[in-house]
Amino acid sequence: MKTGARNSISGKVKSIKEGDIMSLVKFDVTVPHEMASVLTTESVKDMGLKVGDQVNLVVKAIHVLPIKD
Repeated sequence: MKTGARNSISGKVKSIKEGDIMSLVKFDVTVPHEMASVLTTESVKDMGLKVGDQVNLVVKAIHVLPIKD
C-alpha cells in the first residue's frame, strides 16, 4: 500500500483494548520502544487485528495509523 506519509515504522501488535466505539491498540517497535493508536473498534475488526500481528505504523501529524498487508 502506498501512502503520502514519509514516516513508517514496523511493529507488532502488543495489546488491544476494545470499547464499544473506539479501541486502543499498542505496538512493540524497535525505536521508540512502544507506540499506541486509538482507532474505531470497527476498524480494528475490519482489519482483523490480533495481538501478535506484524503491521506497519504510519505516522502523520498527530495520528499513528496501523497498516496490515
